[in-house]
Amino acid sequence: MDLDVLLQATASGLLIGMVYALISVGLTLIFGLMEIVNFAHGEFLMLAMYAAFWGSSLASLDPMVSLPATVGLLFLLGVLTYRGIISRILNAPMLAQIFATFGLGLFLRGLAQFFWSPDFRSVQNPFLAGLFGGSVNVGTVSLGVPQVAAALLAGVAFLGLYLFIDRSRTGLALQAVAEDRATATLMGINSDRMFALGWGLGVACVGVAGAVLATFYYIYPAVGVVFALIAYITVALGGFGSVPGALVAGLLVGLVEVVSPTLFGFSPAYKYAVVFGFYLAVVLVRPQGLFGRF
Repeated sequence: MDLDVLLQATASGLLIGMVYALISVGLTLIFGLMEIVNFAHGEFLMLAMYAAFWGSSLASLDPMVSLPATVGLLFLLGVLTYRGIISRILNAPMLAQIFATFGLGLFLRGLAQFFWSPDFRSVQNPFLAGLFGGSVNVGTVSLGVPQVAAALLAGVAFLGLYLFIDRSRTGLALQAVAEDRATATLMGINSDRMFALGWGLGVACVGVAGAVLATFYYIYPAVGVVFALIAYITVALGGFGSVPGALVAGLLVGLVEVVSPTLFGFSPAYKYAVVFGFYLAVVLVRPQGLFGRF
C-alpha cells in the first residue's frame, strides 16, 4: 500500500466526514429534543442546494455569498414545518409521526422534480473552485478548496451550535425541555417555542451543508436520499440525541467510506456496503451507539 495514497484517502475521508457530521447533527438535535426522526431531512438538504443554485443562476450570487440567506430560509422552513405539521402530531402514535415526515419528504422531492425537472445541475464557476487553482497541497496530499472550505464551515457551524446549546440560556432551556418537558414547563420554559427553535436549528444545519455541497456536488431532486441515509447511520452510530456523537460518527463514516476501498483494494461501488457493515458491527457490541445511553 502506497503511504501517499493512503494519506490522500484519509484526508478526503475526514473532509467529507465533517459534512456528514453537520448534516447529522441537525437530525440528532431534533430527535434529542422531541424523539421524532425527521425522514424529510434529506429533502431539506436538497432544497438548500437548490437555493444556492438558483441564487447563483438568477442573481449571480456565489453560494458562499448567499449562504446566510440560504441558512435563514431553511431555519424559517424548519419552524414552519414544526408549526404546520409536527406540532399537530406530537401526541400521535409513532407510526403517524413517521408517516408525516416521510410523506413530507416525498412531497418535497416530487415538488422539486415537478418545478425543476429531474435533470442534474451544478453551480457554474463557484468562487471556491477558482481559489488557489482549485486545490491546495499539504505535502504529498492534494485537497480541493471547496472540500476544505466545506469542512471548515461545517466545523465552525458545529462549534457554534455546541456552544449555543451548552453555554447559552436558550440552549440550556432546550436541554431542559429535552430532559423533562413537564418539569421545564413548570419552570416557566415555553416548550412549544423550544420545539420550534429546535426544528429551525436542525434544518438550518442542513442549510449550511447544502450551500457548501452545491459548490462541488451535482444538484437534482433525489440528491438528499443518499446523504439522508448516511445521516441516519451516523446518528445511530454516534448515539441518538448526542451532538458530540454526531461529530465523531460523521468523521468515522467518512473515513470508512473513502479509506476502505483504498485499503482493501475493492471497487468504490461497494463503499456504502462497508459503511453499513461497520455500523452493524458497532451496534452489535454497543446498541446505544458510541455516545448514547439507555
